[in-house]
Amino acid sequence: MTRTLRIATRGSQLALWQANAIRDALLAADPELEVEISVVRTKGDRITDAPLSRIGDRGLFTKEVDGAVLEGGADIAVHSLKDLPTRITTGLTLVAVTAREDPRDVLIGPPGSTVALDTLPPGARVGTSSLRRRAQLLATRPDLRVEDLRGNLNTRFDRLEAGDYDAILLAAAGVIRLGMAERIAEYLEPERWLPAVGQGALAVVARADDARTAERLSTLHDVPTGCAVAAERALLRELEGGCQIPIGALAEVDGDDLRLTAFVSSLDGKRLLRHQRTGKVAEAEEIGRLAAAALREQGADAILAEIRSQEAVPPTAP
Repeated sequence: MTRTLRIATRGSQLALWQANAIRDALLAADPELEVEISVVRTKGDRITDAPLSRIGDRGLFTKEVDGAVLEGGADIAVHSLKDLPTRITTGLTLVAVTAREDPRDVLIGPPGSTVALDTLPPGARVGTSSLRRRAQLLATRPDLRVEDLRGNLNTRFDRLEAGDYDAILLAAAGVIRLGMAERIAEYLEPERWLPAVGQGALAVVARADDARTAERLSTLHDVPTGCAVAAERALLRELEGGCQIPIGALAEVDGDDLRLTAFVSSLDGKRLLRHQRTGKVAEAEEIGRLAAAALREQGADAILAEIRSQEAVPPTAP
């Protein structure tokens, strides 16, 4: 008997690439399966004229997509794992994390130009919508102008080419997946620049009571990536406290060993705390929790309190 599996996703070019990648993997495992893709418009897609930090990012790109699964309109939701809140909606469960694409951030300049983070001229305009990228950029190059940049990848490239920015910061994974790797001017190495938690991996979410779908998706789960992001997400869960934070982390698995590197920063990048912790893969979540505790011992709580107090201040009238 033919079985139909319905995938909910955002409608951006990258989100559709991701949903189709999951679709193709499922069909490779079961050619008789029928897979339908349903596009859901999220709050993050509707509001494009305000910085993410102003409208909140907990589930900004996932809530409505997950809602389609909870309500029975879809069987699974496909997300960029970095967009998925660390506390998954009640009634849903994370059933698969795919093998990670390149987790690094990249710097991209106008077509035909050669740019690098260290050689951008003072006052150069760099576009990003991420507080994490903003903080690391200001910590590295406080002489640069960081300007907000929202929209899908094509929109961001268009604004760069229109001259709105001298360079932009993006995730390597999305650029590579959409076949634009030749536009990358510089890969930002983790030794000096950390990515978002979960960056480069895809997450598949299903209803918690849907054992059949969970079993079907289990073949897509990549164990080393799953362990790495478990450590990263445990760290983020301990620190975030419901507010948007300049925080980055990358866990790397080598056999039975796991190394987690993480940072927390003030919004202006002037106070950037960094910590590295190693342990066994089987203790991935505990490594994340211990790394969060170590960052707190360095002074992360004071930074977090300051960020929360700034969030509590009402915006001034225009």
